[in-house]
Amino acid sequence: MTSLTTFYLSGIIGKEAFGADGDAIGVVKDLLVNAAPGHSDANSQLITGVKLKIGRESKLFAFSNFRVVKARENLNVTCSDLTELSSEEVDNGMLLVENILDKQIVDLNGRKLVRVNDVRLATLPAGTFAVAVDIGIEGLMRRIGIAAPIKMFLSFMNVSIPAKFILWDDVQAIDFSNLNIKLSKSYSKLNTLHPSDLADILEDLGKKSSMSVFSALDEEKAADVLEELEPHAQVHIVENLPVTKAADVLEKMPADEVADILDELEDDKAELLLNEMDTESSQEVRDLLEYADNSVGSLMTTDILSFRPEVTVESVIAELRAKKPEAAELYSMFVTKADDELIGTFNLRDLVVAEPYTAVSTIMKSEPVSLIDDQKVDDIAELISKYNLLAIPVTDENNLLQGMVVVDDVVEDLINKRRTNKR
Repeated sequence: MTSLTTFYLSGIIGKEAFGADGDAIGVVKDLLVNAAPGHSDANSQLITGVKLKIGRESKLFAFSNFRVVKARENLNVTCSDLTELSSEEVDNGMLLVENILDKQIVDLNGRKLVRVNDVRLATLPAGTFAVAVDIGIEGLMRRIGIAAPIKMFLSFMNVSIPAKFILWDDVQAIDFSNLNIKLSKSYSKLNTLHPSDLADILEDLGKKSSMSVFSALDEEKAADVLEELEPHAQVHIVENLPVTKAADVLEKMPADEVADILDELEDDKAELLLNEMDTESSQEVRDLLEYADNSVGSLMTTDILSFRPEVTVESVIAELRAKKPEAAELYSMFVTKADDELIGTFNLRDLVVAEPYTAVSTIMKSEPVSLIDDQKVDDIAELISKYNLLAIPVTDENNLLQGMVVVDDVVEDLINKRRTNKR
């Protein structure tokens, strides 16, 4: 082939392929692409095989021996030789009709789940390649054979149907259940999405597909995504993961988030997961589960940063660099005595502008606003709103530091209260 030919998958499926002598040899049922969308290997978009139905049998043959020629709006398929593909070549590819057409995919740029209506292909001197998927209404109309007359009708009114294509490299296939062996490789680009976007995608997927995608994520990413999911989706994921995998993921989440999830599970399942988690993580979660649902303690996180008053600013910064804490842990840092009695707080700005050898007792705010762990949850929003705080320390009745409540956990409650006050 020496010239560029662009065509659609829907245009070639069902076409008869003819041999060099002009006789029909079979009907095109599918095309085999070298790899799933999003794969980083060279020539991943190359069409390597064609599935022909010959009589009652369907077999896969090398596509390099086939030629697709566009004659006006029709496609003609000819074959110079039938070379059957090996099982290894078949296993290394993916069938477009079976695994992409009408299936759910992730648009990596749009960060959303869409459905494929057609696949656009292009023939170059180097071969035929899958270049994009059509997710627009035109692709759907093309499939049922009404695209041409409708476009002609609309042209008289100067109206056009907007094209909606996603380039092959910006696609991540999802709904191909018979290719489980390729999940970890095929889903590699999903790891580049923000956990919130991935959570939205998982919630739009069916239960089976969402489990497949989640299971393919590494533990750090899985923990971040699980934290962003809605409670019902969290429960579904945790209940269906192997216990060891679920425990490993939960260990990488904040203890308060884990407590919220386990609180929704059956007691036996929750206890099984707690026993599988490491002792320190498990105990933190158990302590939080002791609090009543409407208490401050049930919302607080125990992932906090506390320092003795004599520690220098330089030492604190060195510890932060070593620990690499989550952003929420830096909302507020605490100063405590040897028995963990809270005596002050300071924030990241206080730390950055202070001289390196200054003791934190010098930069801390004494007698900080705080909550007691058995206070009602309703008290939190009022304090955060009144003092414009990102985080509030939580102590027990003896003023011993237990954790903190961050604004992220109460912002919805705060918004609802403000809406109510405006009415």
